[in-house]
Amino acid sequence: MAAIPPVCDFGWKAPGFELPGVDGRRWRYEDIRGPKGTLVMFICNHCPYVQAILPRLVPVTRQLLDMGIGVAAISSNDPEAYPEDSFDNMQRVARERGFPFPYLYDETQEVARAWGAVCTPDFFGFNAADELQYRGRFDASRKETAPEGTPCDLLEAMQRIAATGQGPREQIASIGCSIKWRSA
Repeated sequence: MAAIPPVCDFGWKAPGFELPGVDGRRWRYEDIRGPKGTLVMFICNHCPYVQAILPRLVPVTRQLLDMGIGVAAISSNDPEAYPEDSFDNMQRVARERGFPFPYLYDETQEVARAWGAVCTPDFFGFNAADELQYRGRFDASRKETAPEGTPCDLLEAMQRIAATGQGPREQIASIGCSIKWRSA
C-alpha cells in the first residue's frame, strides 16, 4: 500500500542515532554529516518504489558525496514479515549495487519512529546547520523507473541546499510503500 510523507518541516532538527551498518561499523548521524549538508533516506530492498530509483540512486549519491553532502540510508522494515529486508539481504544489495554510502539497520524501528519516517523511499535533506530543507521525492518515478533524462528533484534540491543552505519552497512529496512496522 502506497504512503505519502508530510511536507517538509523547514528547520526541523533530526534526532541522533547510532545504528549498525552493513559494513560492520556502527554509525551515528555525526559520522555521516557533510560540510555542505546531509541526506538521510529510509529505503528497503523489497519495495518496488525503491527498486525503480536504484538505477539512478547510486550515481546521484556519488554526485552528492562529491559536493560535500553526507549520505546514509536506513532500513527499518520488519524482516520477519519481509525476509528480503533482512540484514543479510541488506549486505547483499549494498554490495551488488555498490552503495557509496552507509546502509544502516534500524532493527528496533526507534529511529524511523523518532524521525517520523512514513514510507520507502523517504528522503530527509539537511543543510550544513542540520536544519531540514528537503522532504520530497527522488524524481517522477513511481513503481517504474522514470524515463532517461527525467529531472532528479532530490539532486536539484540538494545542490541548492549545498550552495545556499535553503531548500526549494515547492516540493513534491515522495511516494512509496509504507514502512512495515513490527506488530506490538
